[in-house]
Amino acid sequence: MTVSTQILERPETRDADTGPEMFHYVRKEKIAESAVMGTYVIALCGETFPVTKSPKPGSPVCPQCKEIYEAMKA
Repeated sequence: MTVSTQILERPETRDADTGPEMFHYVRKEKIAESAVMGTYVIALCGETFPVTKSPKPGSPVCPQCKEIYEAMKA
């Protein structure tokens, strides 16, 4: 039996001139699934995207997500 593997590249798509990259708040349990399977997550602000990067301390956060998250904590 012969087994072969193939690497499929998934191009990153981005709207032209969206400004600095911002990170969004998403459901914690969906992050790993999206990173591994490429499924889309829905941020608190409503934006949908596949998880491709993890934020580093001090990374810019979507102001709309942050506002919604803060309101949920109160």
